[in-house]
Amino acid sequence: MNPIRTLLPVVLAVGVALGGCTSKTVSQDQYSGFLSSYEGLEPTRSASGVPVMRWVDPGFDLSRYDSLVLQPLGFYPQPKPDARIDQATLDAVLARANQQMAAVLGQRLRLVRPEQAGPRTLVFRGAITGVAAANQGLRPYEVLPIALVLGGAMAATGERDQNTELYLEGELVENTTGKSVLRVVRKGFGKTLSNDRQRVTAADLAPVIDQLTRDALQFQTAKAAP
Repeated sequence: MNPIRTLLPVVLAVGVALGGCTSKTVSQDQYSGFLSSYEGLEPTRSASGVPVMRWVDPGFDLSRYDSLVLQPLGFYPQPKPDARIDQATLDAVLARANQQMAAVLGQRLRLVRPEQAGPRTLVFRGAITGVAAANQGLRPYEVLPIALVLGGAMAATGERDQNTELYLEGELVENTTGKSVLRVVRKGFGKTLSNDRQRVTAADLAPVIDQLTRDALQFQTAKAAP
């Protein structure tokens, strides 16, 4: 069940469709165009078991690199704040994401400035491409016909619980060759809102960012054959 996207591709959306479960992955029509390519993306799972779309160059071996240029995360494109998510919230989400990504990736590789990059340097570029609030799928106890009617009424009046969602796209590129070695598109879920009038806060989306950075710390690649 897709949210109705009103700020594309960075959105605050309220979905009112019924039936099915909320999708755990990003569909192709939700790709933002930020990445250099979306070819080869395949469904897999992060270190914590979250479904993601990812492509890894078959020859990529992280141990061959000793440093990383971390380009700051941004929104793609710049979103417009509205009544449910204001500029302060957007700024806080971005600041938390950048702070935690720097702390975590700095544990994997030495962070360097662009002018310090060398032949064993990777460059990370990433963007938050969507912020959304979408109605939850029907719970098991809502499958019975009478409950389905009640669920529909709740959705129509804005009383159905809503998921807060964050979409992110990221890419690792070799500094010297400009070759992409890893691309990932993922969707994460924050705290649940009680209805479609509740404002989205940075605290609602904090769990998504925390999980994303934990996965970045634990990510492993298979070593290429000699």
